[in-house]
Amino acid sequence: MTTRIPTAPSISGTPAAEVLRRLELSVTRRLDGLLQGDHRGLTPGHGSEPGDIRGYQPGDDVRRIDWNVTARLRDPHVRDTIADRELETWILVDTSPTMAFGTASCEKRDLALAAVAATGFLTSRTGNRVGAMTIGANGPSSPIPARSGRVHMQALTRQVLDALTPVTDGRADLALGLRRLDGTARRRGLVVVISDFLGPGDWSRPLRSLALRHDVLCVEVIDPLELALPDVGMLTIRDVATGTELDVPTGNERLRNDYARAAALQRATIAAGIGGAGADHLQLRTDRDWLLDLAAFVSGRRDRVDARTRVAAHAGAGRPLPTPSPRGVRR
Repeated sequence: MTTRIPTAPSISGTPAAEVLRRLELSVTRRLDGLLQGDHRGLTPGHGSEPGDIRGYQPGDDVRRIDWNVTARLRDPHVRDTIADRELETWILVDTSPTMAFGTASCEKRDLALAAVAATGFLTSRTGNRVGAMTIGANGPSSPIPARSGRVHMQALTRQVLDALTPVTDGRADLALGLRRLDGTARRRGLVVVISDFLGPGDWSRPLRSLALRHDVLCVEVIDPLELALPDVGMLTIRDVATGTELDVPTGNERLRNDYARAAALQRATIAAGIGGAGADHLQLRTDRDWLLDLAAFVSGRRDRVDARTRVAAHAGAGRPLPTPSPRGVRR
């Protein structure tokens, strides 16, 4: 007996109203059960309002050092921040032709739209504002202004769906989209970049610039065929940028191994670029349950943030961290 993996609603051949309705039901029903609690955002962490001063600890963000206090006390000190109660989120969605690809349970663009809906659900429930921009072969779109409310989120998702639907040849310049978004998102907040990161150009530098002012989450969308070639005989592959077609003999084991090594190197380079920019990294695959992967990411990041906060609090108070006791033994 095989277990059916819950998939994102298919954009291709499905009425837009049906796609949006199914997305809203999937996100609200399943994420509400997986992620309970008030004001639990997509990337919980530091806010922007200044808070208390404490001594610097290894692992603290050097950008939070208060240089005036440090100079006065002659010892590095950081200023904690108060968690924002109103968050502004901006979403950049890659709508290039490479996103209209999928060999598993859905296409990559289906996952991209699902990630937009989930991001809106997790960040807009308490009055937070959400805006969006798309970047395709024809360049970046006009920004959808950041507003709050369910009606606005539905309209935003519909506009992103419309941008993902037509498939034209060409490539999207993700770096251009990131630079345009950097100039649009004036207020410090959360930036979510949804892409397969396969476009030309160096997008790591503008991503690093974004991460200097915002919490950045990169959602990398992957199809299993982009990681390994199956042995299916002669396979015709088409370059969406130029329209060139190539026949690939997938029965050749050496060719499949070379492809897998090149794909692994490509993904490692993407991960290094995202990590080097100081952004969070979430992978969604067309052959996995995307909602479970998203929930695991949110829960794991929250646990890491809580752990760092506890370490900083104990260190700032001059108390050693409690030593875990073996099960069944009291100290």
